[in-house]
Amino acid sequence: MPAYSRRHFLTGSAAAASAAALALVDGRFASAAALDRAAAATAARAVRIEGTTLEQVATPTGSGGYRRLRSGPGWPLVVRTDLASSSAARDTRRTGLASFVQFTDLHLNDTESPVRFEYLAPFNGAAYRPQEALTVRGASALVERINSLSGGPFTGLPFSMVMATGDNTDNHELVELDWYLRVMSGGRITPNSGDPNRYEGVQNSGSAEFWNPESAFRDSFKAKGFPEVPGFLGAAGRPFTAPGLRTPWYSTIGNHDDSIEGTLPDLGLLHSLYTGDRKLEGCDESEAAKLADALRNDPGQAILRLAKLLRSGGPVRDITPDPRRAPFSPTEFAKAHLDPAHTGPGPVGHGFSAADVAKGRLYYTFPIAEGVLGISLDTTNPAGFADGSIGTAQLTWLESVLRAHSGHWYDSDGRVVRGGSGGQLIVIFSHHTSASMGNLLPDPHHLFEKRHDGKAVVDLLQRYPHVVAWVNGHTHENRILPHGHPTPERAFWEINTASHIDFPQHARLIEIADNGDGTLSLFTTLVESAARYETDFGDTSDAGLAALYRELSYNDPHATPGARLGGPADHNTELLLTKPGR
Repeated sequence: MPAYSRRHFLTGSAAAASAAALALVDGRFASAAALDRAAAATAARAVRIEGTTLEQVATPTGSGGYRRLRSGPGWPLVVRTDLASSSAARDTRRTGLASFVQFTDLHLNDTESPVRFEYLAPFNGAAYRPQEALTVRGASALVERINSLSGGPFTGLPFSMVMATGDNTDNHELVELDWYLRVMSGGRITPNSGDPNRYEGVQNSGSAEFWNPESAFRDSFKAKGFPEVPGFLGAAGRPFTAPGLRTPWYSTIGNHDDSIEGTLPDLGLLHSLYTGDRKLEGCDESEAAKLADALRNDPGQAILRLAKLLRSGGPVRDITPDPRRAPFSPTEFAKAHLDPAHTGPGPVGHGFSAADVAKGRLYYTFPIAEGVLGISLDTTNPAGFADGSIGTAQLTWLESVLRAHSGHWYDSDGRVVRGGSGGQLIVIFSHHTSASMGNLLPDPHHLFEKRHDGKAVVDLLQRYPHVVAWVNGHTHENRILPHGHPTPERAFWEINTASHIDFPQHARLIEIADNGDGTLSLFTTLVESAARYETDFGDTSDAGLAALYRELSYNDPHATPGARLGGPADHNTELLLTKPGR
């Protein structure tokens, strides 16, 4: 499909543009004809669509247990007027203000780590994924996609930055952090730990509970149609050179960057297991059920059960110990970003300053574009469990930043308070969504500090009309939520994007534009990695593995791909918003 020029963007039909908004019934396109009209409207309005899901989308083909992927029709733009109405002439008046990229939930994974719970997959599908040995190559293919794009599809503006909104690593290990920093900034990577000459994990265990790709053994995955791929594990751990982003990038911390398996508080009790020489590869179903329940409800009990299982719970494999598997602390996570070896396209520290690292403060501000400010929050709770919250100190800091950069705001009684002249548009970034910030357990490092949930953050943001969006991850789903308010300028959009480990493996392009009519448009366009759609089970080249990464994720029997996709109104959208007054 050809690229579309600026002239297409400026002369697009407003009537056609509205078709995408009118064609939805119960969140889906009403008919094939409505979908075609929406696609035509999208093509007419875009500067370019190539390389995005506006152009093409990974689509399953065939039937049966294991399904192959192919290129399918792209997803059209959906105009959402939940928070503001659209004007017919906005395309001819529009001025682009900012264009940037969101990565989220990369989960770069040391699959050979002793502190993993693959045998809990029947109770928690995230404990084991057949594609997880390929996370590093998959993330690098995503970087390649962003490098191939010249800018936003609707404003044409080059990307000013990439933000990774947490769960950049899977089990907060030093080796995973090193892989993440090299994927983002570029460099030579060996995605293997322990013995560099062999794989020592569950995928060559001979257990029927896991996919054994190099063996003819009839495991439960092959019974569902999974292939035998000779040389898969050796190729997955083979060194390769990651190109790294050409665009400045930033990091936000997530619960998997902070806790054991993203769930257990890291109190130093399991450090010797991380770097040790024993890996539990299975256990009795009853014991697995008890451990899975403890992980959800009682972290202390989970640690005790895990230690007991490692002593006498099931098949334990002798593996090569590796000090690089040691877990890092949140402060060490931030400090590693300051290493000059990982500066890449910048900025130095990727959002984290030496002063903030010294204070243990992992939240910060940064410029997205002229007149647009980014705020990165730390929503992890060191007390454990996957969901998050923030402490009073961070909430107070957030309000001080909002006040400093807003032309006016509303006090708790709804009265307007005037600040300085003008004000910046503000985009909030965090790992957790507003709905997943209900973990109010006391922070063990600040026992007397109150924790605050997502509603408290939403209430605060709605007092500052210059907040236009809250961008986050964690759920591994595409979901866009309007936060309306009786005063229209106090509304904002919450933009939640799927992960890059589970299908559909998306990232998101976000553009902000001034429509010249008292409204703003936020364009949100999903992108896939640069990997081809078609796979070849005999091809274990870097390109072949990147393609297989996506297809395996679609077929993961512990996942439900359709549940993570979201609907058309969560995919490629134009989100209308009332422009804040001066």
